[in-house]
Amino acid sequence: MAKSLVIIPTYNEIENITNLIHEILSFEREIDILIVDDNSPDGTGEEADRLATLHRQVNVLHRPAKMGLGKAYIDGFKWGLARNYDYLCEMDADFSHNPKDLFRLIDHMHSCDVCVGSRYIENAGVINWPIWREILSKSASFFVRFVTGMPVCDTTAGFKCFKSAVLRSICLDGIHSDGYSFQIEMHYKAWKAGFQILEIPIIFADRYAGRSKISKKIIFEAFFIVWKLRWLKK
Repeated sequence: MAKSLVIIPTYNEIENITNLIHEILSFEREIDILIVDDNSPDGTGEEADRLATLHRQVNVLHRPAKMGLGKAYIDGFKWGLARNYDYLCEMDADFSHNPKDLFRLIDHMHSCDVCVGSRYIENAGVINWPIWREILSKSASFFVRFVTGMPVCDTTAGFKCFKSAVLRSICLDGIHSDGYSFQIEMHYKAWKAGFQILEIPIIFADRYAGRSKISKKIIFEAFFIVWKLRWLKK
């Protein structure tokens, strides 16, 4: 049976992390969890350690400071690859991603190399987002497809599962982007390497606790990474 790992970066997610871990484990599926905490001042890291003592599937990777979402996933990927996991998933800690859909991603891995939980295909959608946020996200995905030619509808999606072979083929140390741009770059590099990307519909819900980490810096970085990828394509 394939070994699966879900990587969950955290920074000040004390209001969400316990309920999220309990919900994932409630499905009684064979999956391990890696919480990558950036020294959250609200005690998320300590709560993650407590959960790890109670559940054998839960692991914690502590980082000394807030170092960015992209680097959190890179560190998580390296941790998982070193332990020979077959499937490695990305998931937010704020319940924007439904834990039920995590197992739908994994169940589709027999027919693809990367399975993306997409907000922008048939039977998918977003709820509780302000209209400006939805317009920004949809426009970003259109812009990425237009510039790069990448056949992915939700190019900034952060809910997905990779086969380990995909991650081993990518120079993880060469990826320095963060936030949306990290997701764009990972999709692009998997596509350019010839791996099959499958999108399945999800309903994405805005976080109900805690604060969003989006910033102008993340948005601008995503804009510039698209042109960088287009230039590297030459």
